Amino acid sequence: MITKIAENIYCVGAVDWNVRNFHGYTYTTARGTTYNAYLIIDEKIALVDTVLPSFTEMLLNNIREIIDPSKIDYLIANHAEVDHAGAIPAVLEIAKNAKLVCSPRGKSSIGRLYGEHFNFMTVKTGDELKLGKKTLAFVEAPMLHWPDSMFTYVKEDKLLLSNDAFGQHIASSERFDDEYDPCITMDEAAKYYANILLPLSDFVIKKLEEVTKMGIEIKMIAPSHGIIWRKEPGKIINAYAKWASGEALPGILPEVLIVYESMWGNTEKSARAILDGLTMGGVRANLYGLPQNDRTEVIKDLMSAKGLIVGSSTHNEDILLNLAAFLDDVKGLKPIKKIASSFGTYGWSPVQAKNSLNAKLKTTGMEIVESDLFFKWSPDAAELQKCVEFGKSFAAKIK
Repeated sequence: MITKIAENIYCVGAVDWNVRNFHGYTYTTARGTTYNAYLIIDEKIALVDTVLPSFTEMLLNNIREIIDPSKIDYLIANHAEVDHAGAIPAVLEIAKNAKLVCSPRGKSSIGRLYGEHFNFMTVKTGDELKLGKKTLAFVEAPMLHWPDSMFTYVKEDKLLLSNDAFGQHIASSERFDDEYDPCITMDEAAKYYANILLPLSDFVIKKLEEVTKMGIEIKMIAPSHGIIWRKEPGKIINAYAKWASGEALPGILPEVLIVYESMWGNTEKSARAILDGLTMGGVRANLYGLPQNDRTEVIKDLMSAKGLIVGSSTHNEDILLNLAAFLDDVKGLKPIKKIASSFGTYGWSPVQAKNSLNAKLKTTGMEIVESDLFFKWSPDAAELQKCVEFGKSFAAKIK
């Protein structure tokens, strides 16, 4: 699928309609994704990024509809991960005289992943490459989201080719933000940030500040996954600034998440009572049972919330496995400016699961609010009322 995005600039990558998991099954992609590669036609021809290897022939056929791929002068690799760089060997086998342009760290990672025999040209922030009428400027963006990442900026078109930054996992025939449902686009962009870039928020803030100081005017952002921002590029830039700062977004999003795993429904009773208390306390709260809910969707909502309350039944003297896996994800993603608490049920001893749950919560870096909401077998009426009152007090802390 070929899309013209500016004069003599084309998106020639691939739409993956069927992928449902990403990053080794750690990220669900219910809407599929794209592997966006960009072909720039000038006195010199540049291809910016490639595709997942299984889509190589699609990429090459798209290029052939515009030019002979052997005429490519520069293959620019903004990032060495296989979904963007996997077709490098195949492209350079055809474009034998092309230079492979990347950051210094990109040369190292590409060399280890695909081979060191390419004609490398390394660039750093501030370097430029003149193609003819169009000028490419490069901005290193380490840890967005690999150490080798960089942006390519087409100066004359004010076009930022941002690779993994500002993307979303969406497969669509509509390629621009003014063609596709804006609510879905922003929701998927939030999910993308929460599950990939959230632990790198300090780097995001610094890079946004650096780009601002450099005076780079951005008219369009073309990421390597999903929808291209041509109508409102500032919308996603502002959203990144808020997400990176840990600012809870106003609106209809939940302010508190209750995430629990219940073996026979007894822990769920406590969860629902806590939800009632939060609602009475005037905050928006959502209830997520595991494994019924998608962890990556829950983490997306957590990014824009203020609080997290987690609960588990006791099993084998520990918490249940799906909640444990969720908390391991949260630990790695380092949510910002959140408060958290816990609850649960047990049959013999309240100590092991309670201690395990609280220990995992403490590793997330969130502020912990202690609770004594661990009940034997099934909570009775008085204990459920205790959950309601806790929900009210937690709501007060949130507000």
